[in-house]
Amino acid sequence: MSDKEPPSPFDEIQKQLKELFKDSNVKISAHGFPEGGPFSDEQEEIVNEPEAASDGGKSAEALENIRNFKLKPKEIRDHLNRFVIRQDEAKKVLSVAICDHYNHVRATLMGKREETTEYSKQNILLLGPTGVGKTYLMKNLARLIGVPFVKADATKFSETGYVGSDVEDLVRDLVKAADGDIELAEKGIIFVDEIDKIASEGSAGGRDVSGRGVQINLLKLMEETEVNLFSPSDMMAQMQAVMEIQRGGKPKRKSINTKNILFIVSGAFDKLAESIKKRLSQSEMGFGANVSEAKEDISSYLQHTETSDFIKYGFEPEFIGRVPVRCACSALSAKDLAHILTTSEGSVLHQYRDDFRGYGIDFKITPEAIMSIAETASKERTGARGIMTVMERLLRDYKFELPSTAIKHFEVTTEMIADPSNCLKALKEKNAHLQSTVWENDVKRYGAAFEKACGFTLEFKPLAVETLISEASELDQTIQSICEEKFKDFGHGLTIINRNTGQTVFKLGKLAIENPDKELSKWVVRSIKCVKESS
Repeated sequence: MSDKEPPSPFDEIQKQLKELFKDSNVKISAHGFPEGGPFSDEQEEIVNEPEAASDGGKSAEALENIRNFKLKPKEIRDHLNRFVIRQDEAKKVLSVAICDHYNHVRATLMGKREETTEYSKQNILLLGPTGVGKTYLMKNLARLIGVPFVKADATKFSETGYVGSDVEDLVRDLVKAADGDIELAEKGIIFVDEIDKIASEGSAGGRDVSGRGVQINLLKLMEETEVNLFSPSDMMAQMQAVMEIQRGGKPKRKSINTKNILFIVSGAFDKLAESIKKRLSQSEMGFGANVSEAKEDISSYLQHTETSDFIKYGFEPEFIGRVPVRCACSALSAKDLAHILTTSEGSVLHQYRDDFRGYGIDFKITPEAIMSIAETASKERTGARGIMTVMERLLRDYKFELPSTAIKHFEVTTEMIADPSNCLKALKEKNAHLQSTVWENDVKRYGAAFEKACGFTLEFKPLAVETLISEASELDQTIQSICEEKFKDFGHGLTIINRNTGQTVFKLGKLAIENPDKELSKWVVRSIKCVKESS
């Protein structure tokens, strides 16, 4: 990409439309559209539809926050400690880099830094196994500073964008995250995960270009370049730009500068860790060498990474040189995962409590159970994500069963973790005497819904309720589904009866539950007889 101004969307659309209609008699008008109009009225309305106004208030506030940026590294570290466990070195590195970057951006906004002053942007590379908090760190940093944030996986990009996405889409997505405010987007953060996956040559399995091409394109973004706001493949956006020119509106910026956009890339780098281990072990060969433990954490070697290791791994020297700030995140132990469950503001335990509270259910969890969950999650080898895997497996049936019962409280214990199915069965049996009340309320709830929908009152006699409850228990179905099936024709039938007799309240006994269609037919016939007798 050259440093000159990108081509106008008007020029680009003219070029594409001329190419499209080159073999036909259609002429392209000066406005950039085929003469005679190949678009329908509906399409023209879409093309002419004005852009939605961005939320200027929020953008102005965010820019003002950047102008007043006064956070100190330790303050950022302390904020991250609320959400992410351990990773002390990563928090220190990120805190310093973020403060340096946004102090520079603030000085630029305030006009206190001369254009001639050279500033090397501190783009960041985070290494470490999955689930240790790399993405979570960046999300909370962006939220703290109040800047737009975009995350993407490096594996979805290709050099040309024909098979995968174009890396420039990252910058366009940042503009969307900033509600269309280009000035705010130019101070945002772009986070690219799985960067280690583009270090080597791409296979012939569909990617049209090697990972090297993606590295080069990312390198251009990291340095400083102008990115066209309209993707060459986004015809609708280009048409809107053309129509804006036609309307004679105020010219809008056509590109965004990446000079002050902070780039953070990350990856697990499993194979790199193995390579570093081999490099380090060469100097330990002999009788004095340390014997490797069978359950050794291979990711711990990433803290010894050197630039030469990245180049050997498959990264371009220019690319790796543009991420000068590097830090390895450590794997999480079972004790760390237990700490996350109990102290982190982002603990998944809070999410599960909220899920059950939605049904009016609360649960407690014993310290022993927390440790048991953490130990099981540690074996998943997916870091903090393993907690969600274990919790979902453990509480799946409880989420499914308990909302339809009278149970409003339960306790997560080590016994429950060892045998969740039998513990759930025992819990339901213990509270079985309360279940009839729940079903009775379900019958009343159906009756209220029927009255609201059809305008008629259904009064269920005690035997009718007992029959419904017995059937629901036997079939393992809800009262709602059984009633909907049994009384699906009642709305129409009761309307006939009401027209004949004016009746609005109907009492349902056991027979109406056992054979609703037969009972409804009897009622309709009886109402017709009443009409004949009265006449």
